[in-house]
Amino acid sequence: MGNILNPNKKNFFINLVQAKDFRVLVDKTDFIAETNERFDLDGNLLALTRPRRFGKTVTAHMLLAYYSKAYAGQHLFDGLKIAGNGSYAKHLNKYDVIYIDMNTIRDEYIAYTEDEDLQVRGVTTFVDYLKYTIIEDLKENEDYARVIGKSRKVGKKNLTAALQAVCEYTGERFVLIMDEWDLIYRDYRNDAKLQKSFIDLLTSLFKSDGGLGCFALAYLTGILPIKKYNSQSALNTFDEYNMLAPGEFACYFGFTENEVAEIVKSAKCRISLQELKEWYEGYKIKGIDIYNPNSVVNAVRRNECISYWSGTSSNEEVIRLINMDFDGIKEDMLHLIEGEEIVFNCGRFQNDMVSIKSKDDVFCLLVCLGYLGCKNPNDNNSDTEKSEDENNEADEQDKTEKTEQNGQSEQSAAALRKNRRIAYVPNAEIKSALLDIVKEQDWYERMETIKRSEQLLKAIRDLDGDETARLIQEVHNSPAVSIYDYNTESALTYCVITGLMWSTLDDYDYHREDQAGKGKVDLVYEPTVKGRDPLILIEFKYGKSAEEALKQIKKQEYFRRYTKKYTRNIILAGINYDPKSKDHQCLIEKLC
Repeated sequence: MGNILNPNKKNFFINLVQAKDFRVLVDKTDFIAETNERFDLDGNLLALTRPRRFGKTVTAHMLLAYYSKAYAGQHLFDGLKIAGNGSYAKHLNKYDVIYIDMNTIRDEYIAYTEDEDLQVRGVTTFVDYLKYTIIEDLKENEDYARVIGKSRKVGKKNLTAALQAVCEYTGERFVLIMDEWDLIYRDYRNDAKLQKSFIDLLTSLFKSDGGLGCFALAYLTGILPIKKYNSQSALNTFDEYNMLAPGEFACYFGFTENEVAEIVKSAKCRISLQELKEWYEGYKIKGIDIYNPNSVVNAVRRNECISYWSGTSSNEEVIRLINMDFDGIKEDMLHLIEGEEIVFNCGRFQNDMVSIKSKDDVFCLLVCLGYLGCKNPNDNNSDTEKSEDENNEADEQDKTEKTEQNGQSEQSAAALRKNRRIAYVPNAEIKSALLDIVKEQDWYERMETIKRSEQLLKAIRDLDGDETARLIQEVHNSPAVSIYDYNTESALTYCVITGLMWSTLDDYDYHREDQAGKGKVDLVYEPTVKGRDPLILIEFKYGKSAEEALKQIKKQEYFRRYTKKYTRNIILAGINYDPKSKDHQCLIEKLC
C-alpha cells in the first residue's frame, strides 16, 4: 500500500524537470492554470483522453506533483509557466491526492489472484480489488484508519462511504487522478458484468451527491472517450475532451508547431523542423497542428527521424478492425495511405472496442488510437479541404433528404452535420505503421489498387507508353488524387507516385527533384538492390507534350549521374497532361 494516497516517489514529470538541462522539456504547466479554474465549481470533473505516447501519464504525474501534499517544499515548478499564474500558490501542494494508475492496479490484481495468501473474502473481481485497495491505502494514515473504522457503512468495498468519512473528519476534499481510466474497457472488453460493476463504481463516485461532495477536482485520462450507452454518456457529469472533440484543450494534446520550433533552436537538436513535421506532425486538432510528443523527443535524442510507433497490441487491434471490412474499409485504408481523406460520422460511436457496427465506428476508434488524424470540416480553410467538402456536398444533401424523409427534425440533420469529421493518415510515421500492417494481410495482393500499381510498374518496365498513360489516367480519377487541384507538374508527380506506391515499396526508393546531369530530374525510382531492377527516370510536362519531356531528359543528360552504377539498365519516361483534352500521354525508352 502507500501508492495511491499522496504517493511521493519520483515520477516521469519530476524526472523530466530535474533533467531539463540535457533532455527535451516542453513546458505544459500552464495546463494547471486551467484545472485550477475548475476547483469546487461546475467543470471540476475533467476527462482528457488521447492515444498512447501522447503524454497522458506525464500530464497526470504533473498534476500529482502540483496538488499533492507529499511534494510540499520541493520547488518543482520554480521557473515553469505555472509559477507566473495568479492561482499558483493557492493550490500548490495543498491537497490529499488519490492517484490511481489502473495498469499498476491490474498487475497487482493478477498477483492477488495467483496467491491464496493474499486473497480476502468477498474481494473477488478486479473492481472489488480496486475499491478494497484504495480503502486500505487510505487506512495507511492512522487518523483516516480510525474514522473509517468507526463508520459502519464502509466495510471492505464501500469506497464512497470511506471517502465521505475522511472528508467529514478533515473538512477538506480530495483531488482524484486516474490514469488509464479505460483499461477495463480495453483489457476486459468482453466482460460486460465487470464493465457494469466498474461504471457503477464511477457513478457512485461522480454522479451521486455523496461521492461528488468528496472531490475538489477529478481528472481522468486514457485512450478511449467515456463510454456511451446508446447516445448517452454513463458519466455525463464530466467535461470531456478527446481526439474527436478536443475543445479548448487542443494545444495540450501534444506538441504544437511553436513548441517544436523552439526545440529545433536548441543546440542539442540536429534535425530540421521540416523533417520533424513530415514524420510526426499532422494531427490537426481544432485547427492546431499537433506533433506526437514521444516521437519528437526520441528523434531529437537519437538524431534520427524514423518510426517510433511501437504498438504491437494496438497494431493487432487495427488488423481486427480492418478485417471486419465494413463497407469496403480495406480499400479505404489503402486510399488513406495513398493520401485520400474520407468523411465519417462520429455521432453513434459508443467509445469502446466492442460496439463496432459500421465503418464510421472503425474510423472513430482508429482516431482515438492515433492511427488516423481527424479534422472538423467546419475548421477547414485549405483548397484541399474545400475540394473535399465540395465532393461530399451531394452525399451530405442525400443524408439530409433521407433524414427529412424519415420524419426527423431539421435539428437531427444539423446534428448529423455537427458530427461529421474528415479522416486522413497524419504523417510518415503512421503511414509506415499502416503500411507494415496491411502488407502482412492475406487480402493485400488481391486488392484492385495493388493490382493497378503492379500493372503500372510493369507497363513502364515494358516500355508501353499507351498502357502507362491509361493507368495513370485511372490513378488520376481515383479518390486519392481527384480531390486535389490538378493544374501543375507537381500534382502530376504526386499522381504517379501514388500509382506506383504499392508496387515499389520493397524494391525501389524514390526521389523528387534529384540533382542529375545538367539540372534536376522530376522523379527517380532507384532500385534498392543493384543490378536486379532498372533505374527509372521520369520527367513531367503540363500542357505541352511527352516528346518534350523525353527530349529534356536526353538534352540535360539526367541519366549521366547513374550510368556508371546501372550501366545501361535505365528507363527514361516522359509524361504529359493535356488540360484541354484531360488526357495523359507517355513516351518510354530504354537508354541505349
